[in-house]
Amino acid sequence: MRAQPVTPHVGYVYPAGGRQGTRFQVTVGGQYLVGATNACVSGSGVRAVFLEYVKPLTPQQASQLREKLKELQEKRQSAGATGRKNGSQTSTNLTWTAEDQKLLMEIRQKLATFQRRPANPAIAETVILQITMAPDTEPGERELRLETQFGLSNPILFCVGQLPEFAKLAATGNREILANAGKKFGAQPPSAAAPTEMNITLPAIVNGQIMPGGVDRYRFQARKGQRLVIAVNARGLIPYLPDAVPGWFQAALTLYDAKGRELDYADHYRFHPDPVLYFEVQTNGAYMVEIRDSIYRGREDFVYRISIGETPYITGIFPLGGPAGAQTVVEVSGWNLPAATLTHTNNEPGIVPLSMRKDERVSNHVPFAVDTLPECVEQEPNDSPAGAQPITLPVIVNGRIDKPGDWDVFRFEGHAGDDIVAEVYARRLDSPLDSVLKLTDASGKQLAFNDDHEDKGAGLDTHYADSYLRLKLPADGTYYLHIGDAQHQGGPEYAYRLRVSPPRPDFALRVVPSSINVRPGTIVPITVYALRQDGFSNNIVLALEDAPAGFALSGGIIPENQDKVRLTLTAGPTAAKDPVSLSLNGGAIIQGHPVVHPAIPAEDMMQAFAYRHLVPAKELDVAMFGRSLGRGGVRILGATPIKIPAGGTAIVRLGTPTREFSGRFQLELSGPPEGITLQSTGPSVDGAELVLHSDAAKTKPGLKGNLIVNILPGKNQDAAQKGKKQGNQRRGPVGVLPAIPFEVVAPG
Repeated sequence: MRAQPVTPHVGYVYPAGGRQGTRFQVTVGGQYLVGATNACVSGSGVRAVFLEYVKPLTPQQASQLREKLKELQEKRQSAGATGRKNGSQTSTNLTWTAEDQKLLMEIRQKLATFQRRPANPAIAETVILQITMAPDTEPGERELRLETQFGLSNPILFCVGQLPEFAKLAATGNREILANAGKKFGAQPPSAAAPTEMNITLPAIVNGQIMPGGVDRYRFQARKGQRLVIAVNARGLIPYLPDAVPGWFQAALTLYDAKGRELDYADHYRFHPDPVLYFEVQTNGAYMVEIRDSIYRGREDFVYRISIGETPYITGIFPLGGPAGAQTVVEVSGWNLPAATLTHTNNEPGIVPLSMRKDERVSNHVPFAVDTLPECVEQEPNDSPAGAQPITLPVIVNGRIDKPGDWDVFRFEGHAGDDIVAEVYARRLDSPLDSVLKLTDASGKQLAFNDDHEDKGAGLDTHYADSYLRLKLPADGTYYLHIGDAQHQGGPEYAYRLRVSPPRPDFALRVVPSSINVRPGTIVPITVYALRQDGFSNNIVLALEDAPAGFALSGGIIPENQDKVRLTLTAGPTAAKDPVSLSLNGGAIIQGHPVVHPAIPAEDMMQAFAYRHLVPAKELDVAMFGRSLGRGGVRILGATPIKIPAGGTAIVRLGTPTREFSGRFQLELSGPPEGITLQSTGPSVDGAELVLHSDAAKTKPGLKGNLIVNILPGKNQDAAQKGKKQGNQRRGPVGVLPAIPFEVVAPG
């Protein structure tokens, strides 16, 4: 019996969305997609049906096809051959059939896309789906996952739109570069690929893929007075590319008139990599929008959607948030908006999306923060300590850096030993402000300063531009808090929320991965990250909420002062036809009160070969595939956590229904802390026992966590494979034990 050797991975979907009330095909590119049978889309109103799986040719298969192609070509030549010998005409007895012609064309088509060394094996396999969207499907972002024989893939963003859609044909993987093309509308490198052009009518969403050197162009008619918003969604569809620099598709957008004159250009919008243009049409006539990668890279996962039309688009709001349990009147700026304000009812604390509708069309969404602290609005002039605005702690100040070089200064009274936190929410709320914070005393002496502060909860940000300070005040007296922009920029859109208060210890949780694949009744490891705030350090107890029967967690505690834990999930005993959605939460005692927060599903994504990000997902889905391997009854006997003396050993006893670990399987620690090793394993009265060792030079008393133990094929299974070609491939695990909580203690 074998465990799942690989995890299905989806790298892109194209087109990455469609219009309400339509049916269309999409291509999903990825790896380990063999046996794909279905796809699921989050939310309601979208149905996906599997049509076809296409795997790239291996070099051996390509060689065999070339031989077959050669045979067919020789047959066709012989079948049509004529000659003259001694003045008479002769011919062969071979007949060229329609079936022969069809086979020849199929082989040519397959070989046309063959690459001896695929540029990116991670997106080399494709699956074709048919998507059906109900007319009343709610517009917005969804997640698409493939279902394969090995389980569920990672999620990929998929959009429900309201406008008519246009799409290029899906890229086939042919990397042939064409030269001397597309010079009319601007220079391109000599190796640029031939541009793709399409005529469209507005309003529209256009879908495309940029291949190496590729340039796509869309022509349309526009009328004088139209106010067009041209917004690209590219990096927003696929946040990170692990093997590219920069670690995403960096779209460059250009608008031309009918004579090829450049009217506008953008390769970003404020701090967002995806560009947006706003254009007021001055003359009736033809226009063209062009999109390419800023440095002419490209491949199948350089997918984009461009919205073009008089659509509503929010460029800024003020304030960026409001108090819980109240209504906030929000000033809204942007293009093609129905009003200059909206009223938002603030419910539970957190960050919620705001949008507006115009003629049933929904604008882009912007974040809005809801909090429980008292709030006030910044009052000008407050540019210096002499004119500092007085505030009373705790408070959230809603303000703006109104103009380039502006500083806002706030004054408060403090006492010696007061623990004070000052935190800016701006970039995390879609403001372009790159904040700087400094705290001074009454004499002007700087006590603390911060520019950028990392927030691992902001998984889509690569520049942590918001500032954070924490310190104990040295004496009674007056203190001044200064906020400005690090780039000396400013304007009405440079809004912020400044929290000044004693520490508010708290936490947020992320659970990885968001797609879990497991056989019924067996065990799989998962990871939960604790994003601790304002010095919170207590244990966090994890639990499943309203889980189906048979699902359970082992090792569900994040120890104090630790930022993550690996634990295990036991699946229910019976396979389910559809993926099961789980909810996981974490509870802790904070300042004497119980606090419970949900664990947000996330994907651990790599960017540009090195940087890792926790990107939130919409659902935590579990796919149970295949039959049970019969090891669901394994349990840890005795009290936990297991106490391992520093420099010594501890025994873990396992209860197993059949004592199956005795010679039939081997055990191995998976990613243990440095210094913790599995010294030996063996049978016991109840099943098996493990001897754990702690290296005193590498581990210290107080170290806590979970140990994950993989189950590997043992000697008996090796013997069963005798005579079969094994190669140098390492044996993969066939299962996992329940997580073993441990603690390193002082030698006794």
